[in-house]
Amino acid sequence: MPTSTLTSRGQTTIPKAIREALQLQPGDRVEFIQEDDRVVLRRAASDLTELGGLLDRSTEDAVSLEEMDAAIARGARESGAASQNRTSEGSDA
Repeated sequence: MPTSTLTSRGQTTIPKAIREALQLQPGDRVEFIQEDDRVVLRRAASDLTELGGLLDRSTEDAVSLEEMDAAIARGARESGAASQNRTSEGSDA
């Protein structure tokens, strides 16, 4: 089992066998997942091609620019009203 030493700055080197198994290259990001008394290290998704299809909207009807503008204006009004309500609630205290 490969091991590594933790430096005083909290840094460590991922052993070569692990880097190779995960196909890690300099600059790649990794994730640490804590599971009870152990930590799992895995390659973080960094390539946008891995997200292919996640935002596929091809089965939905297209929205016009006018509809987008209306939705943005509606959201801004709702956000402004919510912000104003929070401000007035805070002044009652």
